[in-house]
Amino acid sequence: MIAKIIYGETCTGTLNYIFGKEGMRILGYGNTFSQSISPRFFGNVLHFQGQRNATKNRYAHISLNLPHGEHLDNRTFYRISKEYMENMGFGEQPYVVVRHNDTKHEHVHIVTTIVKEDGKVLPIFNSHKRSMATRQYLEKKYGLSQAPTTKQKSQLPIYRLPEKQFGMDAEKGTKFYLQDVLNSINQKYKVRSFEELARLIKPYHIEIRQIKSESGRIGVAYGLNNQKGYQTRFINGSAVHRGLSGPKLQKVFDAHSKSKLLPMHRKRLLKQIETTYDLFHTIDPHGLEDILKEYQGIDIKLDKKGDAIEGYTVFDKSRYVFRTRELGKNVRMQNRLDIFGNGDEPTTIDIESKQFKLEIQKMIKEALITSYLQSPKQQGLLSEHILKTNFGNIVPSLTASKKHYFLERYIPKSQKTEFRKALENAFPMVRDRLYEIETKKEKEILENKFKLIGKVLKKGMFDVGIEKGSVRLLFQSLGVKYHNNQLSFANSNKHTVPVPLGRLPFPEHMEKYVSSGFVRQNHLMLEMLSEQSSQKSPKLTATAMFLPMVFPKLYEKMNPVYKKQYESVALGSYVKNVERMHAPFEKSPKDYIALFNAKGFYFIKGDKGFEVKSVYTDNRTSCPLPNRTSQYLSSTPDLTEALKEQQPVINGLVNDGRNNLENLWAGNLMERGMYDKVAFMLTAKKVYPNLHREMVQHHMDNGLRKTLQGAITRKSSIQQNRVLRRGIYAISSLSGDRGKKQEEVFNGFKDELTDWSKYKREGISF
Repeated sequence: MIAKIIYGETCTGTLNYIFGKEGMRILGYGNTFSQSISPRFFGNVLHFQGQRNATKNRYAHISLNLPHGEHLDNRTFYRISKEYMENMGFGEQPYVVVRHNDTKHEHVHIVTTIVKEDGKVLPIFNSHKRSMATRQYLEKKYGLSQAPTTKQKSQLPIYRLPEKQFGMDAEKGTKFYLQDVLNSINQKYKVRSFEELARLIKPYHIEIRQIKSESGRIGVAYGLNNQKGYQTRFINGSAVHRGLSGPKLQKVFDAHSKSKLLPMHRKRLLKQIETTYDLFHTIDPHGLEDILKEYQGIDIKLDKKGDAIEGYTVFDKSRYVFRTRELGKNVRMQNRLDIFGNGDEPTTIDIESKQFKLEIQKMIKEALITSYLQSPKQQGLLSEHILKTNFGNIVPSLTASKKHYFLERYIPKSQKTEFRKALENAFPMVRDRLYEIETKKEKEILENKFKLIGKVLKKGMFDVGIEKGSVRLLFQSLGVKYHNNQLSFANSNKHTVPVPLGRLPFPEHMEKYVSSGFVRQNHLMLEMLSEQSSQKSPKLTATAMFLPMVFPKLYEKMNPVYKKQYESVALGSYVKNVERMHAPFEKSPKDYIALFNAKGFYFIKGDKGFEVKSVYTDNRTSCPLPNRTSQYLSSTPDLTEALKEQQPVINGLVNDGRNNLENLWAGNLMERGMYDKVAFMLTAKKVYPNLHREMVQHHMDNGLRKTLQGAITRKSSIQQNRVLRRGIYAISSLSGDRGKKQEEVFNGFKDELTDWSKYKREGISF
């Protein structure tokens, strides 16, 4: 199901459209004194309530669309619409649900107002994100097909044409259709002229007529051709929408045309396309779309006149649209007949070209790095790995790469052997050059670590003085070690920096492997606390929250002043990074609070807005939320009660001993789809994830249950099976209420992984 929301200042045209459609059916009204009122009466009610506030986005037009072939009866579609409105916060507003049957896919239109009876405005913060979560919730509840979550091609879908008749006026759907298409085009592309706009809207059967008055004022009118060869009368742009008038559009076009970034985008595209041409010996014009998309990530559309290809239009990621004549003479097909003028010859790569040799070198470089990163045990530095790697070692990484697949597809069969030889011949030179680059980079990194350690010790961030011998904790957290008055990387002795500290005891357990990701996050965190970081530095991720779990002895010795700074920054980074994980489940501000509560985070309201705290940090530590998020949470109905409801959840986690970062880490692994590691933590370490039951249920359905099934199958002893079953029970307790009754049901399991339905009433919701 696809849900779409449009906010506007008026509702008359929208109501005329949805009520004027032939074959329309009113499924019901929401929050009106009767279901027997007329459309005109409802329009008056909605109009007068919306006019009680001067906000521009007074009215909301929502459409719920099913995919082709999916059917719902009127009663079910109305029930889904009601639930959608309730979850979106419109449940107490007057609204109408109208079903149309003018397209192949079934859909309803809902019109309402965000202005309440008292003249105040409903908060519509994050409404599109909430709509996504509500849509996914309803899809699952009613067994509907899921809407695609991946981005589609840059070309807009062809909108449905309203049913038109000769002489139709704007009130019968034409105006609404024009608004829909024109607004979508102007949002998707940075249009620079009326001529360009005319080309972009031509597939939607819309024509533009420009009018210039005696005073020089530019006007514009839009006409619509229907399927029967008739044409609607031209409608003035300002009558279609205030933002679609000639002067308003001209202002926008001028701003886009004068942008300082425009020449940069044009130059980049020109280089990318010329590079593509340099790689090929011949190109079949019909295959250019796929080649540019796969090789350079450029979206184009061929300009055809009949069967002849006249050129192509580029739909750039910058939202600008370019024709080939704007980019340069060298990229026009007519000027490159050496590539495009070879009749029916297939597309082939020129293996003698300079660009091909460069691609070979890039591919080998990527394979060398990939083979290092994917090795089960990364022994030594990248430079050391490069030095001892031969061509045969990287062949699996080479053949698995997308670039290899792309090149091999367009190399003639007779030249496959030469392709392999070219790779082998280029390998020594690429390896030696990459070795030099990485060696220089590693030396700089080690020196930077040395300088950072000095600054951390000088500022006294940690109580790890040399005399106590615990400075080794700081070394380990930064991925370095100390030996014989020299500092080197923890996994290599290749590079050293002299550091005369004397003899320091290093227990064997300090040499254990620490993930490079955690070392990197710790380095970034210490740089920030020591004020060495810059705006160009990589940003902290949610992983920063778990540094005390990975380096417990070091963070136990952290200076309280810096610890408070760290906890505040880590809280902010975690919340910012994890919000996107919650998006599919967050239907309201209450959900926002509940999803974080389940993870051990809670919110307090202060004079300057909301702050977030956690059970994993000092109670005095907090992080302010952005102003927009504070406004979003403030829109929660019965906010005081909602904040009070946090306490039992947070207290429950603390009382159960789940105020440990390992519990949060288990939930983080589950969200990232690392189900094997989650199963290990549940069974071997008996660590249960802190995660909302709805999210737990989602991951159980998404593969976690299957992973646990596989784990049980692999185990042979009765004792190991019992441990795994307890882990599964722990998961079930997260997705339902816990209690004695539930434990009794668990003890009676006979087939825990095949039939969950008989236990649902007892509180286990798998």
